[in-house]
Amino acid sequence: MSKDKSKLRNGDFGHGSVALLITKQALPLTASQLAQLVYSITDRIYIGHIPGEGSASLTGLGLTFPVVSIISAFTLLFGQGGAPLFSISRGEGNDKKASDILYNSFLMLLIGAFLLTASGYIFMKPLLYALGASDASYPYAASYLNIYLIGTLFTMLATGLNFYITAQGFPKTAMVTVLSGAFLNMLLDPLFIFVFGMGIRGAAAATVISQFASCIWVLIFLTGSKTIISLKDKKHSFSLRLCLNIITIGFTGFVMEITNAATQIVCNRTLRKYGQELSDTYIMIMAIISSVRSIMGVAVSGITSGAQPVIGFNYGAKLYDRVKKGIRTMALFGFVYTAFAWLMVFLFPDFFINLFSKDPSANVMAVKYLHIFFMAYVFMSLQFAGQSTFMALGKAPQAIFFSLLRKALLVIPLTLILPLYLSDPISGVFWAEPISNIVGGTASFVTMYFTVYRKLGKKSE
Repeated sequence: MSKDKSKLRNGDFGHGSVALLITKQALPLTASQLAQLVYSITDRIYIGHIPGEGSASLTGLGLTFPVVSIISAFTLLFGQGGAPLFSISRGEGNDKKASDILYNSFLMLLIGAFLLTASGYIFMKPLLYALGASDASYPYAASYLNIYLIGTLFTMLATGLNFYITAQGFPKTAMVTVLSGAFLNMLLDPLFIFVFGMGIRGAAAATVISQFASCIWVLIFLTGSKTIISLKDKKHSFSLRLCLNIITIGFTGFVMEITNAATQIVCNRTLRKYGQELSDTYIMIMAIISSVRSIMGVAVSGITSGAQPVIGFNYGAKLYDRVKKGIRTMALFGFVYTAFAWLMVFLFPDFFINLFSKDPSANVMAVKYLHIFFMAYVFMSLQFAGQSTFMALGKAPQAIFFSLLRKALLVIPLTLILPLYLSDPISGVFWAEPISNIVGGTASFVTMYFTVYRKLGKKSE
């Protein structure tokens, strides 16, 4: 009996302060996001400081970002896609459907990981050159991917299934998933890179081992006695319809990551075209700025991830006033944080840049482009609030559209067009980001407000 009460207490978002529930979810999730970021950021910091080859190695690593984004995209497609449906089903009291969603998500993550690993090894060389590699940077990128791809299965299961731990009201457990792997990665990186002399390959090896540890933790929890909906449930079954529903909702996150990959490809190739003999330096600067953006995006991602199960649960329970409170809280928290992040970047740009590079000339150049890139960062809070609301309520078409709008329909075309009309064509690549933030963020939030927020509770949902 006590066990059932404990489970209800952890997973019931229909009672208590909405702001407090979101905060309790968001804080450990933000820590989780930060820890997840440590996997890649630690690699970039150490790689950028390898004696004699730091700049070349960091450039090579930057070329692998689109590949990592593609793996992440399929993880979100099969993992995150089911989490809102999972929360809504639990809010409706339909635990059988929630169990089926978890099981089908697990199957798709498993199959997707094997297919992506095989494809990565088969098409590695032409893919890296298509991403903007040169003969000088290709060996570093290939050295990293040759090892990193081994851990694709661990990465996808650890990240994709962790959404279901959060959705059941165990954000601290989800945090441990990532923290344990991140801590292990921090210990192993300097050991493999410097002590064992493995260089960029050592960073990849440390990441694979760390993700393996996180994967084991997730599987142990989701098959253990503490979880509310377990992978060991013998009653769950395969359903093509559920798989399609999961993919439909997950397509939002998938589009975000795929368009991230596409944006990185277009940026690298444009920098290669206009940068001439300094093209590798500009690609390295883009890798640095992308890393800073990843750092700054941690908290806002934690806020929206923490809000989604709360909003989704109450939507499923038809508690629309609580849904609206959740949306307001998410938007306010996101706005305050992004304003703070923007201020930090503009006041202390050298601090963030020097984390990843010890090349004085490149670091001086990077300050200008970092300031341009973050010029309208506060508008990202509007993008996240609007898009995350659509995802939490299972409104896939709207979420997908606004994912496509900001990246595919704004950033990519602007990256190609702006360099043609600016005296410094390289700056055009970086100006594409703030312009898309303003247009895309405003459009996403305003549309959500008038088509969802104002109508909640006024008609049959």
